Amino acid sequence: MNKEKFDVAGATVDFYRYKQDGYTIYEFDTSKSGPPEPMVNAMAGLQLLDKDSKLSMINHKAPGGLFPKVEQEFDYEINQLDDGRVQVLFSKKVGSANTTDFSANSCGG
Repeated sequence: MNKEKFDVAGATVDFYRYKQDGYTIYEFDTSKSGPPEPMVNAMAGLQLLDKDSKLSMINHKAPGGLFPKVEQEFDYEINQLDDGRVQVLFSKKVGSANTTDFSANSCGG
């Protein structure tokens, strides 16, 4: 698999893109980052998605605070990796309206 590093507006970690199963996969790893970086980078990456792409987020745990902010527009699946990290794979819901507030990128409680 040939991963290409590229710039994403607002991102604080490296992003990569590659082709897999007919999709463009955008990938980033925030497993060594603390809040709010996982949320900030997920929101930056989600803005790239269309029907032909997916976003792969590697993190130390599932970002529970992120899901309610994006679940109207994006589907996601959580995969446990062998090394204890998790991969969250996001895809844009078919026919979904652009309802996500991408500026809501803090974990605030």
